[in-house]
Amino acid sequence: MAYTTIDKSSLHFNTKLYTGTGSSNAITGVGFQPDLLWIKSRSSTYSHSWTDAVRGKDNKIASNNSNAQYTDAGQLTSFDSDGFTLSTDAGVNNNGSTFASWNWKANGAGSSNTDGSVTSTVSANTTSGFSIVKYTNPSSGSPFTVGHGLGAAPKMIMIKNITGSAQNWGVYHTAPGFGKYLQLNTTIDEATANLVTATSNTTFSTYYDHHTAGVDLIAYCFAEIKGFSKIGFYRGNGNADGAFAYTGFKPAFVLFKEYTGAGDANWVIQDSKRVGFNPNNNRIYPNDSAAENTSSFRIDMLSNGFKLRSSDGDANENGNNFLYLAFAEAPLVGSNNIPATAR
Repeated sequence: MAYTTIDKSSLHFNTKLYTGTGSSNAITGVGFQPDLLWIKSRSSTYSHSWTDAVRGKDNKIASNNSNAQYTDAGQLTSFDSDGFTLSTDAGVNNNGSTFASWNWKANGAGSSNTDGSVTSTVSANTTSGFSIVKYTNPSSGSPFTVGHGLGAAPKMIMIKNITGSAQNWGVYHTAPGFGKYLQLNTTIDEATANLVTATSNTTFSTYYDHHTAGVDLIAYCFAEIKGFSKIGFYRGNGNADGAFAYTGFKPAFVLFKEYTGAGDANWVIQDSKRVGFNPNNNRIYPNDSAAENTSSFRIDMLSNGFKLRSSDGDANENGNNFLYLAFAEAPLVGSNNIPATAR
């Protein structure tokens, strides 16, 4: 695990809430120029929208379906130094609708990486442990390796084909482990396949037969940075006084998913910006286009982790394991070794 040199978490990851206008809409206050922008309407049933600097501002994929990349110049006008500017598309800017955006900083459009057996285009932020990786699936040579540019082994990788026919997302996470995967666009629990079979400080290993030969793929890679990010798991207890997950910091964002059992639970996003408004009305499902869920549900973002306050099966099914990805509201300890709360 790498140690953070981050003094301000929001310069690398930030949640930004906004209201659509139906016309050109400059969203500021992100704190940096995002390289991965994930948008979801909170109040309407529009699909999730994923845009990144490697694929380009007009190219979209959605976590709630298996479709390959599509082109839509009507959503994003530009990535800006302190946020982004939206065009008129209702899916990201419907007049009067509320939206959540999750923003990550990588390193722009990326550059060629030859660390693996196939060449990749990599945009990497080694400080925060996040990279965007584009590569072409070969027709032979399994396992093959792909350079990720992080300088530390990723503990979570989300992979999606962006050309060819519809194929499900594949998600590797260190909790289920190598040779296991989940699908970001479905509710399935862990399944067995050679999506990712090994990771190192420079590459990850995968098999060509998990995707169609010749298609282009995009991978979002996350390495754990102590005090800034945590990639782990917790076990549900089925009680209203629910499970606690220790992260070592107050989370700004948590993505979690049950991966054992037969419940086939949803993926869930919670973030501190929306929790602050109404802790019982803030679930967003990455695998579903539904508006923000309004059923009774609560998660407490604590100074050293997060605690479930519900027996809900999507978050706290008794005896089942849940994987998660969390980012800090503030780093536990900054580069000067002073706790964030003391600065």
